[in-house]
Amino acid sequence: MDTTIVTALAGIVGSLCGGSASVATAWVTHKTRAKREGIRAEVNKREALYGEFINECSQRVMDSLARNLDKPETLLSIYALLNRIRLCASEAVLAQAQEIVRFIMDQYFAPNVSVQEFHEHVHNDGIDPLKAFSEACRRELVSMHAHV
Repeated sequence: MDTTIVTALAGIVGSLCGGSASVATAWVTHKTRAKREGIRAEVNKREALYGEFINECSQRVMDSLARNLDKPETLLSIYALLNRIRLCASEAVLAQAQEIVRFIMDQYFAPNVSVQEFHEHVHNDGIDPLKAFSEACRRELVSMHAHV
């Protein structure tokens, strides 16, 4: 074979390999970036949803300690948030969210708690019905961050 043909073919094959590597690298980089952005968007969405649920439930917990349920629509926002959580959350987070709603419902139908009783509960039991939920959310979000 003529050396000029071999040299030309080597140049063409080298260019094709180099170009293919560049295209493959760009494709992998784009795909990885898109996946990372999708996970970040999902994490942000869940953080906002869980935060909204925590805020609403915190208000309802305090309300349920001082009052009995006089209007069922008081719980409407909690049930709406619970069902939004049901759409995307892990089983652990959902189970804890349902537990909070049960606690709130039970407390609305229990006798009201005086300030002194509340102080004793906080001092002795460290009452925080939202703690297990927030810890489950944290574990889920940390796990999602690990995939980024």
